[in-house]
Amino acid sequence: MPRTEPAPWGVTLTVDGARVRVRSDPAEAVWLCLFDPDGVEEIERLPLERDAEGAWHGEAPGVSAGRIYGLRADGPFAPARGHRFDSAKLLLDPYARAVVGGTRWRPELEARGYGLDTGAVAPRGVVTEPAFDWQGDRPPATPWKQTVLYEAHVKGMTAQHPDVPAGERGTYLGLSHPAVIDHLLGLGVTAIELLPVQQSFTERHLVERGLTNYWGYNPLAFFAPHRGYAAGSDPVAEFKETVRRLHRVGLEVILDVVFNHTAEGDHQGPTLSLKGLDNGLYYRLEPHDRSRYVNHSGCGNTLDLSRPAVVELVVDALRYWVEEMHVDGFRFDLAVALGRGEDGAFSPASPFFEALAATPALAAIKLIAEPWDLGPDGYQLGNFPPGWREWNDRFRDAVRGYWLGDTGVENELRARLAGSPDIFPPGRGRAFASVNYVTSHDGFTLEDVVSYEEKRNEANGDANRDGAGRELSANSGIEGPTDDPEVRSRRRRAKRAMVATLVLAGGVPMISHGDELGRTQQGNNNAYCQDNEISWIAWESADESLSLRRLLAFLLRARRSLHSSPEPGD
Repeated sequence: MPRTEPAPWGVTLTVDGARVRVRSDPAEAVWLCLFDPDGVEEIERLPLERDAEGAWHGEAPGVSAGRIYGLRADGPFAPARGHRFDSAKLLLDPYARAVVGGTRWRPELEARGYGLDTGAVAPRGVVTEPAFDWQGDRPPATPWKQTVLYEAHVKGMTAQHPDVPAGERGTYLGLSHPAVIDHLLGLGVTAIELLPVQQSFTERHLVERGLTNYWGYNPLAFFAPHRGYAAGSDPVAEFKETVRRLHRVGLEVILDVVFNHTAEGDHQGPTLSLKGLDNGLYYRLEPHDRSRYVNHSGCGNTLDLSRPAVVELVVDALRYWVEEMHVDGFRFDLAVALGRGEDGAFSPASPFFEALAATPALAAIKLIAEPWDLGPDGYQLGNFPPGWREWNDRFRDAVRGYWLGDTGVENELRARLAGSPDIFPPGRGRAFASVNYVTSHDGFTLEDVVSYEEKRNEANGDANRDGAGRELSANSGIEGPTDDPEVRSRRRRAKRAMVATLVLAGGVPMISHGDELGRTQQGNNNAYCQDNEISWIAWESADESLSLRRLLAFLLRARRSLHSSPEPGD
């Protein structure tokens, strides 16, 4: 009996093997390429056929969970018309649930003419088995008015944690270790907001400097959990186990997701997936020169979410993380880029926002916007649809400015303390719409805000040119660490004042991981490429911060008591 609905996109298991479905309308041929257990591509490729909807599909008998695969597509290589087909390049399935290989440049192979374009080096998908025993897992569903966010990096959270087993440090399982859970619950946070866990890619210029893209804001696969955070060989199962553990103690899991661009970069970047399948569909191209990419992300390209097919890909990815991985919400990096229509202008009624609102599986989750991008009119704080919450950088600037000695900011601070009603008018489903923060992954840590007035990013290899030129910070007269008791006392008072303001203000507070422990990045305000002690929490040297931790826990208990009564719409 024929199917009445199209098969799912990507590679899905069937009774006899796997079903394949790939979107590539301009392609002239598409193949499924399978690999043996040693990672060698099989000589015979499976040619796919066009279906009635113009997609490419096929059946792969005998394929089972764990099989490694890729795609090849043939068609015109005509960059001026937006096409970049090359059947010599192995492509990653955009719907791959797990990825092996090819997550960074390999200069030693590129010098011999290989780069990322052979099966031995290119990223490849892994067929996964979706079954998992969730043991009755249920989302904590914490109301917004009771939500306290804790922004954290999976690796940086436990890479140096003495109570986490060595084999689990820096991993998903380490993140959900009892010692970490006890710390989070002891503080009183309700949700952990993870920096990107989608499989990411380290750019060529970083590899050439001996660095990696530590933060992960360079996505390679929207559906796949980053393999580098797995303690073993199954990142999907480990991520699910971590969510289950965190849910069991009432902690929500929010993912920082990147859908504004991909790791394929600009016209000089690698061809890894979307660029080789349908470049002109997935990316915004310059109208006067379609060989060049619109760059609202600052990372070389911008996904075109004015197109239904691209919206479908992103919404499918979000549904997967909610339905299959049980996450509780998302923080969208450079979210203005997602709300740009065909004309490039931002609108709260954009195709993406409308599709999100119309998807039942995403109706009850938490949605948080970083309300800016690098395109025209890219600052849109307060302009997202009902139901969304937004990072409020004006709160950060007002709190830092007031407590670090700026004059004339009293009225600005007053509005931020009241929940920013001038930005988020009451009503419109926007209760607790402001996500308040004093620090985040981007910029100085709290310790560095009171210790440095100049950035120190030399370790990034860009001659200290990267990162914000100036931060709202004050060092109390001495730059960097000091033993001066008066300066240290002033710094402690400033940190305590900023933490108290953050917790007691109207809105949703967000704490940056390690701030409560005195974490320092040694003055680096753009540690995106520092996968080392500069970024990791130094748990064993955090004793001095005990009073700040106690204050934070006390204030969060007071906040919880204040917001414990139920109110409709929160």
